[in-house]
Amino acid sequence: MNNLLKFLIKFRATFLFIALEVIALMLLFTKQSYQSSAFFSSANIVVAQLYSMSNSVVEFFKMKSDNAALAEENTLLTNKINELENTIVMLKEQNMGVTHVFVPAENDLHYISAKVINITTNRQKNYLTINKGSRDGIMPGMGVISAEGAVGVVKNVSEKFAVIIPILNPELQLNCRFKATDYAGPLVWDGADYRFANLEDIARHVELNNGDTLVTSGLTSTFPQGIPVGVVENNTLNESDAYYHIKVRLAVNFRTLTYVRVISNANSAEQHQLEQQ
Repeated sequence: MNNLLKFLIKFRATFLFIALEVIALMLLFTKQSYQSSAFFSSANIVVAQLYSMSNSVVEFFKMKSDNAALAEENTLLTNKINELENTIVMLKEQNMGVTHVFVPAENDLHYISAKVINITTNRQKNYLTINKGSRDGIMPGMGVISAEGAVGVVKNVSEKFAVIIPILNPELQLNCRFKATDYAGPLVWDGADYRFANLEDIARHVELNNGDTLVTSGLTSTFPQGIPVGVVENNTLNESDAYYHIKVRLAVNFRTLTYVRVISNANSAEQHQLEQQ
């Protein structure tokens, strides 16, 4: 109690000043219409800004769940589109008198939506982990894409999770082709920059330009044809070189990658077994 009294006595001038200021402001805003109007107008602006900030915070946290729902919905719509396209192909063949109609092997695909829960981009051999596993139908060897383009290939799978080898890993060589000319070659990461990779084995007689688009070739069962991979950033060809040195800017920004789709190809096991024979 003595300490409280000493504190009040020590700062009595400060407390008296604050009390007088409060009384003066109350008299000013209650007796003068202009000042009162200005005060309440300013107060309304401050309150409105606080409400706006509060709504922005709520929307930010709600956006995460909205994005997850949107990713699931987009995957569902993609699967529906594939089913409709296959049905159209089958109906066309039936109208042409074909008795035994089958879905084309390269179109018999199903997509599984997943969220990236761990990822590296600054190592020599990077990887990423998703929140879906064997109980969701994911198996090693499946291709992984995002809304931007090709991501990588499933390496290891547990019941609830899967580890993906992305393009940012020299163990993965992604076969891709030029969208304009169909010339194909392997895309390999050199470990330098997460934004770029190198396209190899493109012979000097091939005509190409900076800005040319690269897509998946469809020559393997991992990825369907036409998934975006990147664009040619720059290319060099020395007089003694048999092949171009091509630097590719990747379509996927791995630093912001959040949601992916795993490609389930119903015919990949049959194709792989036949090729092994």
